[in-house]
Amino acid sequence: MTFRLTLAQLNPTVGAIAANIQKARDAWEIAREAKAHMLALPEMFAVGYQTQDLVRKPAFYLHAMRAIESLAESCAEGPAIGIGGPYFDGTNLFNAYYILEQGRIAHRVLKSHLPNETVFDEVRIFEPARGNTPYKIGPMTIGSPICEDSWHAGVAESLAAQGAEISLVPNGSPYYRNKFPTRLKHMRARVAATGTPLIYLNMVGGQDDQVFDGGSFTVDAHGKLVDRMPVFSEEIRHIDFVKTDGKWNVAKGQVSEHPDEWEQDYHAMVLSLRDYMSKTGFKKILLGMSGGIDSAIVATIAVDALGPQNVRCVMLPSEYTSQGSLDDAKEAAENLGCHYDFVPIAQGRAAITETLAPLFQGFEAGLAEENIQSRLRGLLLMAMSNKFGEMLLTTGNKSEVAVGYATIYGDMAGGYNPIKDMYKTRVFEQCRWRNAQHRDWMMGPKGAVIPVSIIDKPPSAELRPDQKDEDSLPPYEVLDAILTGLVDKDLSVAEIVAQGHARETVKKVEHLLYISEYKRFQSAPGTRLTKGAFWLDRRYPIVNRWRDEG
Repeated sequence: MTFRLTLAQLNPTVGAIAANIQKARDAWEIAREAKAHMLALPEMFAVGYQTQDLVRKPAFYLHAMRAIESLAESCAEGPAIGIGGPYFDGTNLFNAYYILEQGRIAHRVLKSHLPNETVFDEVRIFEPARGNTPYKIGPMTIGSPICEDSWHAGVAESLAAQGAEISLVPNGSPYYRNKFPTRLKHMRARVAATGTPLIYLNMVGGQDDQVFDGGSFTVDAHGKLVDRMPVFSEEIRHIDFVKTDGKWNVAKGQVSEHPDEWEQDYHAMVLSLRDYMSKTGFKKILLGMSGGIDSAIVATIAVDALGPQNVRCVMLPSEYTSQGSLDDAKEAAENLGCHYDFVPIAQGRAAITETLAPLFQGFEAGLAEENIQSRLRGLLLMAMSNKFGEMLLTTGNKSEVAVGYATIYGDMAGGYNPIKDMYKTRVFEQCRWRNAQHRDWMMGPKGAVIPVSIIDKPPSAELRPDQKDEDSLPPYEVLDAILTGLVDKDLSVAEIVAQGHARETVKKVEHLLYISEYKRFQSAPGTRLTKGAFWLDRRYPIVNRWRDEG
C-alpha cells in the first residue's frame, strides 16, 4: 500500500487572497498530475502570514473562508488539499488548517498553542482550540499539529493516540540565524513520543521584517532526516510512503544541503528586500552612497535583489567628504553596474545655514549644524524618491540603530533597511563573504564588488573634519559585545561587566540604548536576522526612566 503527499513550499502574500488561492490551485494541478493523494500547503497560506490584526476584520476572514470553500469546489476531482486559513465559528476566530476533499471542507484542524513571544502575539488574535482529531485521506490517517502545536508535548501525542499514522505539521516559521537545529530537535521529540513519521512544511518569502526560510523536511519513525528542501526558495516536492507490517514508512528522498549562516543571512536580506518591493508595488530603489561600508553592502543587497538596472546610488558630498569616500562610492557603484548620481549639498547647506543664522547667533556650532547635512541629504533623497517613484533605502546597521548613532529625519529616512539587524562587526565580515561568493539567486555581478578600501578604512559619518565613529562610541568590537548582552541576551550590567567590560562603558551604552527608543519607533522596518531584532522581538517604552544599577 502506498501514499503520495505533495508538499508545496510556496511564497504567499498577506492579503492577496485570490492570488494565494490561485497558487494553491496551480500546485494542486501538479499534485494531480503526479497522482498524489494529498497536496499540503503551509499555515495560514490562504491569507499569508503574519496577518496581525488584519485577520480580525470580519470582511477579511469571511472573504478568506469563502475563497477556501471555492477552492474545495473547484478541486473536487483529484487529490485532497490541506491549506491554512482563518476560521470563524460564529463566536470565536481560530487559526485553522482546512482539509478539502471531494468538493467540500471535510475537516478542520484548529491551533491549540498560540505563540505569544518574539514576533508573535496570536493570543490576542485567535482563540485556542480545546482539542483536535486526526483525519483520513485514502488509506492514511493523518494528524496535523499546526506550527506551535508541534513545539509542545501533547498535541501530536494525542493525535497519535487517536490513530494518526503520520504527523503533517504546517508552519509559518520565520527565520532567525541557526534556527534549523532547534526545529529538528523539537520535531524529533514528537517522533520519539509518537513513533510515527513527521513532515515539517514551512512557507517561504518575506513579509515586512520577517523572512520565512522554507527548509521543509521529513523525518522517519526513527527520527532520521530523510528529506529536506532548500532554504529561501519555492519548491514543490512529492513524498512517498509505503505501508508494511501495519506501519507507514517514508521513502528516502533528497536531503538538500543548507548553506552556512553567512549565506543564509545574506539570502534573507536579499529575499526580504525583493519581496518587500514586489509585494508593496515598488520596482526600483535608490540610496545615498556615502563611500562607507554600510551603504556599500546595502547597495550590493539591492542589486542582488532587483538587478543593477533598478538601483540608483546617489553621492551627496559636503566639504567634509573625503576624496577617498568620493572615489570609493563611485567605484562601488560602477562595480555593481548601477546608476550613479553626484549631488553636492554645499549650496543647499549654505542657504539653510544663512536662514538659521539669526536664530543661532551667539550659540556655538555643533551637533545641530552637523545634522543639517544629514537632514538635507534625507530631503534630497526623498525628493528623488517622489520624483522617480523609487523606494529609498536607509542604511543604518544594528549597532547604530541601537545607540541612536543616526540622524532622525536625515540618514534614517527611507522605506526599508536590509541591515537593520546586523551589527557593524558582522557587516565587515558579510562584505568579505559577498566579495568572495556568488550564487544563482544573486542578480548582481560576480567578484569583489565592494572595494577593499571601503572595508579597511575607519568608519566615519564625515560630518566634521577628521571625524571617526570611535570619537563618540566605543570600538565596534566592544560596542557590539555589550549590545549583544543588553539586547540579544537580556543580560544585566553586572553580568556584562563580569565578561571583562568597563562598567562606565557598559552604562554609557545602556543609556544610549534606552534614550534612542524614540528613534527606533520611527525607523524603517528591516530584515529580521536574530531573535533580538528591533521591532516586534523587542518592544520597549519610549519614556523609560529605569536604569540597571546592579
